[in-house]
Amino acid sequence: MQKVFEYLGRSAWDFAEIVVVDDGSRDGTAEAARAAGARVLQNPGNRGKGYTVRHGMLEAKGEWALFTDADFSAPIEELDKLWSAAASAQAQVAIGSRAVDRSLIGVHQPFFREAMGRFFNLVVRLITGLPFRDTQCGFKLFEARAAREIFGRQRLEGFGFDVEVLYIARRLGYRAVEVPVRWNDVAGTKVSLWRGMTAFLDPLKVRWNGMAGKYR
Repeated sequence: MQKVFEYLGRSAWDFAEIVVVDDGSRDGTAEAARAAGARVLQNPGNRGKGYTVRHGMLEAKGEWALFTDADFSAPIEELDKLWSAAASAQAQVAIGSRAVDRSLIGVHQPFFREAMGRFFNLVVRLITGLPFRDTQCGFKLFEARAAREIFGRQRLEGFGFDVEVLYIARRLGYRAVEVPVRWNDVAGTKVSLWRGMTAFLDPLKVRWNGMAGKYR
C-alpha cells in the first residue's frame, strides 16, 4: 500500500483516496490499512470478490475510480496508461489487459491456469458478444457517474462480475477501451480450480439477465 501512497503523492490530482474493502478478513488487514491512512469499508461477512468490488466502487468519492487487486499484480503506475487511453478515446471505462501484449507479462501463471483463462475469454466473447481479449484482469478504471450506473445494476457477487460489469457498460452505451498493462502473477491465489470452473456459468447468467431486461 505504501507504493500507492507514494504514487498518489507524485500525481497532480486535486483529490485522491485509497479505499480498502475488508471482506471478512481475520488477519489484521483492516487495522493495517487504517493505520496506513486508507478508508476502510467492511463487508457484512465474507461475500465474495464481486460484492467487494461493487461495495468499494459505489462508495468511492472521486471523479474516477480504479479497482485493483490487493496483491498489485498490475503495478499502480499502470494507471497512467488507463487514464491516457480513456482521455484519448473519450471513454468512460478503461480496462487493463494481459492479452493485448503478452510480452508485458513478467511472471506468468501456471500453464494450465493461463490456458483456462484464454479459453474462458473465448467463451465470454461467444456468449456475451464482448470484444475484449481479457475481461478478468483486476485493474479497471471507471468514470464515477458511469460506475454508479454500472455497479448499481451488478448482480453477480463472485468472480464472474468482471464480465457482468463490462456487459452492462456496453448495454448502457458507455465506451470502453482495452489497454495492455504490465502484470505479474503473484503466488498464493485464493481462486481454487473448482471455483474457476464454476465461473464458466457466469457468462450464461449475464446473457440471460440481459435478455430478461434485468440491467435496464
